[in-house]
Parts: sequence; C-alpha cells; structure tokens
Amino acid sequence: MSLHLRRTNPHSLYDSVSEASAAVVIHRYSSSFGLASRLLGEPVRTQVRNIYALVRVADEIVDNPDPSLSTEARATMLDWLEDDARHALHAGWSGNLVVHAFARTAIAVGITDEIVAPFFASMRMDLDTTAHTPASFERYVYGSAEVVGLMCLRAFVAAPDAGADRAGAYDRLAPGARRLGAAFQKLNFVRDLADDHDVLRRDYFPGLDVDRFCDTDRDRILDDIDADLAAAAAVVPDLPASSRRAVHAAHATFDELARRLRVTPAARIRTTRVRVPAPVKLRIAAGAIREARA
Repeated sequence: MSLHLRRTNPHSLYDSVSEASAAVVIHRYSSSFGLASRLLGEPVRTQVRNIYALVRVADEIVDNPDPSLSTEARATMLDWLEDDARHALHAGWSGNLVVHAFARTAIAVGITDEIVAPFFASMRMDLDTTAHTPASFERYVYGSAEVVGLMCLRAFVAAPDAGADRAGAYDRLAPGARRLGAAFQKLNFVRDLADDHDVLRRDYFPGLDVDRFCDTDRDRILDDIDADLAAAAAVVPDLPASSRRAVHAAHATFDELARRLRVTPAARIRTTRVRVPAPVKLRIAAGAIREARA
C-alpha cells in the first residue's frame, strides 16, 4: 500500500500512543501551556497539544544550547522534521510519534502547508540570524508565533460546538489569533532577553542594544505588546465555548506577565527571567472557569 494514500481507518493504538507522547512533551516543557490546555474541551485539547508538541520539538532543535550540536546538524534535523511533517500531511502517517499526532490533527481541522511552511522558515532563521531588521523580525514573528495561533484557531473552529461555518469563523477570528500569537512571542523575547543574547547569541528586537537595555526600551516594547493583547482580547468572547476559557486564561496569564515586566527595572530584566508564580497562574485559571460559568 502506498504511503501517499491518506489513511481512513479509525483511531488506532498507534494514534493513542502518538497523542500521549505529544501530551508528555507539553507537560514537561511548558507548565503554563499545560495548565491552560486543560481548560480546553475535547477533542480540541488533544488537537492543540498535538500542534504544540511539534512546535516544541522544532524549538528544541534550534534552541538546545548543547555545543556538540553544530549549526549544520541542526539544519539537517530541521529539514528532516519538516519533510516528515509535509509528507505526513498527505499520507496521514509518520514514524515520528509527535509528527504523527500533528498530522492527524492537521488533516482533521484543515491545517495546510500554507501555514506550516512559514513556521519552519522562522525556525530556520534562528540558525543563521543573530540580529533582526524590522522586516526580518516581522517575518520571524509571523512564522514562529502568528501561524501557531492560526493552527490552533483551525482546531477551535472545527470543534463540535463551533457551528457549521468554519471558513467564516476562521476569517473573522484570524486577525485576533495572529495578534495573540505575536504578543506571546514578544513577551517571551522580553523575559528571555538574557538567555537569547548571552547564550544563544540572538537579538530579536530590531535596533535594540541589549547591553544598554533601559526602562524606555522596556516601555516601548511593552506598549506594542499591550496593543497586541488588546486586539486579541476583543475576539476572545467570539470563540466557541470549548476553547474560550482556555484562551482567556492564557491571555490573562500573559497580561499578568506584561504587567510584572512593566514594573520590573530594565536592569533586572536584562539578567533575570521574570515569571508569573504558580499560585497566580492557578488563580487566573480558576477565574477563567468562573467567568465561563457565569
């Protein structure tokens, strides 16, 4: 049987193991995302974990600081991962459990190479770009974060409670999904400023002299992030119930991080990773549940 024939058989043991593997990746790598994802209704919860697990594996290829992994080796591994993902989008199968889980979700909800290719293009930029121009920064944020928001949105609007007009809902909500992804990514750049610059040798914000990072720089960047968060917040109420409270919790968590960064001296941000404490994350998640029930 040709591997290029898309599978049609029902959920198998291999499918279950692949999805369990994706869940382990998310649980071990991201406590914030793992907590928010628990608020998603099924099947969206599993689908979003499947999406983020592939993203996490690609991130690990380019971000792992192990000096024994050369740039050439990382580029080859990333090429293999992208080729496998592209093939699995057509065949419905992969020998890589995380790619297999991603492909199952992509086929089910309508994720195509149109938004998968820009993601891998941005990951590839991390291998050879140490300082961004405004144009390369825009391309990078789109591919590394905004398209991930669009992938998740595909799962949101394909949920059983989302209504029949998938295409219309996607078009209406896509700008907000992109802005939310952009906000999350830029916030990560701010709080990871030290590691990105000192360990990975990357400067993401165009024109920013990290060694002279000051409160004015901090506020300028956070003003832009706050605008993204505000635009995203405007569409959260229009999401299906199966995803609304989880997205609200994620948005509120990053809004809290933005507020904490705003009152943290730039000199401290330059050397210390600012976090939202676990009890605060739990309080935010509880608030999202209460709001959904109201």
